[in-house]
Amino acid sequence: MSIRRFIADRRGATAFEYALIAFMVSIVIIAGSHAIGTRLSVLYFGALIGNF
Repeated sequence: MSIRRFIADRRGATAFEYALIAFMVSIVIIAGSHAIGTRLSVLYFGALIGNF
């Protein structure tokens, strides 16, 4: 009987959904900053290396 009650309980679902959304947003931010950092590195350091 307690297993049925545990399965029917939805109180923790909202917290899990918010955690999942926060995780996805953080992945997007990390990927975006990595891509921008790589482009800036190539832009500036590529110009420095080309001058030598």
